[in-house]
Amino acid sequence: MSKELIINVSPTEVTIALAEDKVLVELSKEKSQGGFAVGDIYLGRVRKIMPGLNAAFVNVGHEKDAFIHFLDLGPQFDTLHKYVGALSSGKRVSRFENLKMLPSIDKVGKLADHINVGDPIMVQVAKEAISTKGPRLTSDISLAGRNVVLIPLSTKVSISQKIRQNSERKRLKRIVDEVLPPNYGVIIRTAAVGKGEEEIEQDIIELVKKWESALQKVRSDEPPKLLREEMNRASTMIRDQLNGEFSAIHVDDKATYDQIKEYIKIIAPEKSRIVKQYKGTVPIFDNFDISRQIKSLFAKYVSLKKGAYLIIEHTEAMHVIDVNSGNRTKAENDQEHTAMEVNMAAAAEVARQLRLRDMGGIVIIDFIDLHKAENRQKLLDTMTQLMARDRAKHTILPLTKFGLMQITRQRVRPEAIAEAAEVCPYCNGTGTVTPTIMMDEQLENKVSYYAQDKGLKYLELHVSPYISSYLSQGFWSIRRRWQWRYKCRIKLFIDQSIGIAETKFYDKKGREIG
Repeated sequence: MSKELIINVSPTEVTIALAEDKVLVELSKEKSQGGFAVGDIYLGRVRKIMPGLNAAFVNVGHEKDAFIHFLDLGPQFDTLHKYVGALSSGKRVSRFENLKMLPSIDKVGKLADHINVGDPIMVQVAKEAISTKGPRLTSDISLAGRNVVLIPLSTKVSISQKIRQNSERKRLKRIVDEVLPPNYGVIIRTAAVGKGEEEIEQDIIELVKKWESALQKVRSDEPPKLLREEMNRASTMIRDQLNGEFSAIHVDDKATYDQIKEYIKIIAPEKSRIVKQYKGTVPIFDNFDISRQIKSLFAKYVSLKKGAYLIIEHTEAMHVIDVNSGNRTKAENDQEHTAMEVNMAAAAEVARQLRLRDMGGIVIIDFIDLHKAENRQKLLDTMTQLMARDRAKHTILPLTKFGLMQITRQRVRPEAIAEAAEVCPYCNGTGTVTPTIMMDEQLENKVSYYAQDKGLKYLELHVSPYISSYLSQGFWSIRRRWQWRYKCRIKLFIDQSIGIAETKFYDKKGREIG
């Protein structure tokens, strides 16, 4: 599998697309002016304590107060809070390595016993602001590097479970133990496998410097204030995912290109050649066929092969995905085989859509019913394997007796499609209308199915005046192009009684077929 990172830089935002074998699997946007990103460290001020929730609201400069729960304080919160309070008030303090740690806080304690309203508090963004909620915070702070994750006020050295070779685990632990200062812990990442002592030591030293720099800013800055900003999303993706599968990183901005090139020269010099500055006249996303794939983010209907499709619905509480076979079951005798084939194709597309739309929380998938236990197990195994490439934490449950698969997926950022719906201009906000920018592709998939798979040479499309005008516009209209491409005569009939984006298909004998 080859991976490509395509980065589009505009004056207001940076859009990052990750493609695997030319197929878009992840899309993220980052405001150029910066925001409240996961990993950012702030000096905030406690605004309000909520005893009933055992939590507090903290002012970190966001338009909505951020939220921190007692369980997110971390075991050594008292030590950190006391140290930050002394720094903030200008008192003389000992070096961080010489700190004497206070007893760990009780897991079943009360937040009000550890902080007061008005206290300065050092926090890290654990989840970005989503919908009406402000950022979610933690005081169990960590700093991620290429090979290790540094955890201040910890004494543990943990090793990624993906590193299975015992000798390599011992070697990495020995390297870390020799260089790690007191009052710091470390998680050794999978990327550290095979790396030399000097490279891992340098990673730790750089992270310690970043932490000390953040502490120094506490002295000079009044809360709320940003102490340390996480790397931009492009650099974060490169840091976490750069491996032998990456074939190219394309950037259309010179300054960003130089920044990424220098960063890769530090973490993986042998990979610096894959960074390429795009200088074409065509927009970078159009050149790499990303723009067309981005449109699928806004589609309620996602087409699969041979007429099957998904319907994706979003609510505040969960996401629901319905798998439909279309008209295939009418032509197939073995319904179990057909259902299994459609479900397997749907599983691959669902795994892609979860990453692409960055859907989090509860996801319910209504697969086509399978009667054989071995087929249900095979579908679960396939979904588990497909989701293994998803970096977000997730849990997949077996199919229920109703054919439903339940997935929970970690959500730390707003969904990519959160703003895909707009207030309906016809009902003044009493309902919403979903954009139909994928309408022509959905219609073409159906035309292709009837013309090529079913072998029909004549099709009647009953459509609204709006759709008719759209398909007939210009001499070389969309309708003409479809006729030429699929060798099928296509006739449009305007029907005022159907919905603005609705289409009905009829054959030569006037029978409705879809």
